[in-house]
Amino acid sequence: MTDVAHDIPGVRSFSGPSTHAGLGGGLLLALVSATSFGMSGSLARGLLSSGWSPGAIVLARIGLAALVVAPFAVVALRGRWRRLRAQARTVLVYGVLGLAGAQFCFFSAVTTMDVAPALLIEYTAPAAVVVWLWARRGRRPRPLTLAGTGLAAVGLVLAVDLFSGADLAWSGVAWALAAMVGLTAYFLIAADTDTGLPPVALTGAGLVVGTATLAVLAAVGLLPMHAGLDPADYRTGSTPWWVPVLLLGLVTAALAYTTGTAAGRLLGSRTASFVALLEVVASVGFAWLLIDEAPNAAQTVGGLLIIGGVVLAGLDNR
Repeated sequence: MTDVAHDIPGVRSFSGPSTHAGLGGGLLLALVSATSFGMSGSLARGLLSSGWSPGAIVLARIGLAALVVAPFAVVALRGRWRRLRAQARTVLVYGVLGLAGAQFCFFSAVTTMDVAPALLIEYTAPAAVVVWLWARRGRRPRPLTLAGTGLAAVGLVLAVDLFSGADLAWSGVAWALAAMVGLTAYFLIAADTDTGLPPVALTGAGLVVGTATLAVLAAVGLLPMHAGLDPADYRTGSTPWWVPVLLLGLVTAALAYTTGTAAGRLLGSRTASFVALLEVVASVGFAWLLIDEAPNAAQTVGGLLIIGGVVLAGLDNR
């Protein structure tokens, strides 16, 4: 697997004005992706309260996204079906580990531990990306990347409100670490330019594989499935169950994964993974807007530190 030139020492894929254009477009896509992902937790909360199980929410979310993105993937693959067959292993890893695996492991973690520490462990993925690129590609992290990593790590601890008395369990920690591995694979594969697959094609194929994987887990009983037709309650009032389901599938999955994969191609896996940390900031904001969970002072400071860490990593990339 070879990441884009931003992750390879001594190589530049852009020069002059096109560098700024490529980075600017990549950052915009990454911001859209992080913001879209950040909406998922608050939307899911309403469905959980109305009787939906986490497994049913995840399967509906990924399955709907697969239905939406698949037609665009088919169009993008015209004349390139051989590439899809040649990259079948990469697509399988992307779908099974990067999409379905990360989701399944995270929800398995939060069944035995609090959400905040599970989220914190999962989002050590940017540091794992830096270590992977250093070990496999010789891409030694520079001072700005190290500073950005440290700043974002402190921000994560504050943003997830870890000091409010979180409940930890070793089984939950193990599941959260597995979710981190899946998220790391997602960042690395999304930025891989050697596959020859357009971002939308990789995303569409991965979502289909991810949906099939989650369906198998549900069929064998590892992913409990419960759904209901009761309205979902939010700060703005009650809404039919299908409204948050549509938003979860169209916005927090189809849009989020498609733009995230495209951003990885432009930014490289390292910078894209750092910008993805803004999902935590967006999650806090949407929790305030949708379910009336106002951020406290520590979460506000944590969000600012995460943004600072992302800026430092972005400056290092440039």
